[in-house]
Amino acid sequence: MGRPIDRSKGNLRGVALLPLAALALSVMAGCMKQTQHAPDVWAVVNGKEIKRDEVDKYYRTRVNPEGQEPSQEESLSLKLNVLDELIVNEVLLERAKKLGLEASDGEVEDKFTELKSPYTEDEFQRRLKDQGMSVDDLKQDLRRQLSIQKLLNREVLAKISISDQDVAEFYNANKSQFNVAEPTYHLAQIKVTPRKDPQIRNRKNDDATNEAEAVRKIKMLMDKLNSGADFAQLAMDYSEDMNTASTGGDLGYVPESGLNSQQVDPALKKAVLALKPGQVSQPIEARDQTGVSFHILKLIAREAPGQRNLNEPQVQQNIRDTLRSRKEQLLRSAYLAIARDDAQVTNYLAQQVIEAAGKLPDAAKTYMPPRSIVH
Repeated sequence: MGRPIDRSKGNLRGVALLPLAALALSVMAGCMKQTQHAPDVWAVVNGKEIKRDEVDKYYRTRVNPEGQEPSQEESLSLKLNVLDELIVNEVLLERAKKLGLEASDGEVEDKFTELKSPYTEDEFQRRLKDQGMSVDDLKQDLRRQLSIQKLLNREVLAKISISDQDVAEFYNANKSQFNVAEPTYHLAQIKVTPRKDPQIRNRKNDDATNEAEAVRKIKMLMDKLNSGADFAQLAMDYSEDMNTASTGGDLGYVPESGLNSQQVDPALKKAVLALKPGQVSQPIEARDQTGVSFHILKLIAREAPGQRNLNEPQVQQNIRDTLRSRKEQLLRSAYLAIARDDAQVTNYLAQQVIEAAGKLPDAAKTYMPPRSIVH
């Protein structure tokens, strides 16, 4: 016969579990209560809240107050994009802090002074007001940008290495790309327009809004160039060409036939043909489908037709730049993916959009400040 069942022990064991289960439920309820957030919290990154006001602030800098107001769906889509950028920035900023790479007060002040230097105090304050920002907001942004750049420089850029073998293999695999069929011009430009464009993204967030501002800005840029300032750095800081500002205004190699395009203002073609390699043009007023714009051109190099050899310094530099750009993009994407996976992120705005099932949630309602009337 088997051993008798000790029912009293079994009952005691069952009774003992009840308080533990109740305690566990109590702890879970407490945790759930602690993680509840106010309705204006649109995301949480490792416990750090990102609120609606912050999203709205950056949203307003990307919507042209003088243009047509976006639909509610367009507005919500843009807000989701802004929120996602803020989430990524917060993830990277926390990583920078943990690695001791947060920008110092001195670095922030130096960058702030650099941004402010081209303007009078009244102009600077007006620009801040137009963007709905305070000085503290700007300095906070600068600290975040500088910290993230230091992080990416160490964790991404420092890991990129281009060997001579990499260069040779690329050349041999793409030899036809280095056979120039016609005279080609390697150009860079700084572009200024007399109208506001919400898509402008230069390093100083600098955008002329009328012709007088555009003329003053072009003159300021020419003064800096004549004083020895670097063309590429100025283009990254001030150019209003959203396609080339981030690359120092580099337009790449333009074939001579491309200068004859109907989309190229004759004044620009004339200026290019008159330039010598390394030379910078005087300001050029040109017109395209968007209206009048002002350009400062730099002829980096002029190439005659024919096959380019691997031993030419320009060929090697072009290949290295291409390979470096590809590797940077790849490593940056991988690093961002890992950083985000390691973080605890909750996007409440995205949840509300899904839960609304086609109907716009309250979070989607757009607040735009009243449009000013110019007398």
